[in-house]
Amino acid sequence: MDKRNEKNHIAFFYSIIFLTSNTYPVDTAKQLMEEFEGKPIPDVLSLLAQRFAGKIVFSTGFGQEGQVLTDIIFSHNLPIEVFTLDTGRLFNETYTTFQETLKHYKKEIRTYFPETIRIEELVSEKGPVSFYDSVENRKECCYIRKVEPLQRALAGKQLWITGLRCGQSDGRENIPLFEWVEAYRLIKFNPLARWTLKEVTDYLKQHQVPYNPLHDKGFASIGCAPCTRAVMPGEDIRAGRWWWEDAKKECGLHEH
Repeated sequence: MDKRNEKNHIAFFYSIIFLTSNTYPVDTAKQLMEEFEGKPIPDVLSLLAQRFAGKIVFSTGFGQEGQVLTDIIFSHNLPIEVFTLDTGRLFNETYTTFQETLKHYKKEIRTYFPETIRIEELVSEKGPVSFYDSVENRKECCYIRKVEPLQRALAGKQLWITGLRCGQSDGRENIPLFEWVEAYRLIKFNPLARWTLKEVTDYLKQHQVPYNPLHDKGFASIGCAPCTRAVMPGEDIRAGRWWWEDAKKECGLHEH
């Protein structure tokens, strides 16, 4: 059997396990944790790309962590689909970083947009900035612009790679490397979970990776332009997201 056929058989084998084993989701997340804890990220991603061939994706918002993982995936020519969610309300700097990333790596980044009819209905009924009026309105906007497109991006996938870190907020301090996400019926891999912000920025500098210039202006976490501001010294890293709210600073993409 040649190497190509061998890889196909391995991928098929793991797909069959995934589809037929009732204990696979939780147990396999734990097994992957035990198997890959402490191993180099490129090596782990390479093996996962074989095991979950055609069913593994990475989502990026072009933040610092996302750029680290994009660099690892593209620089090592790993067969992992990279995608992003364009909400239609991103900063110009984010779009510039997107364009620079495409030019730098000459690789495709699949882009998902909100459903046009949903946006038209929302703005027609409640206006263009209804998210300032209530948490419910903000979550509705996030669902239409982010969550629903993410559901389409993850449909039929088995492993989702993210740039989540424990240090991003108090609510994310216990992020595991691997976890089962019931909402999307797949395993989530957080390879940078144990990284510090300094490790992230050092990587970007060392490998000359394009990054969003807003990070140099106090924007620690970057989302939609109307909903993001720079953070002040001593503030939580996500304090600039939906700063007018006292509620938990999440949009619904992640449970943490």
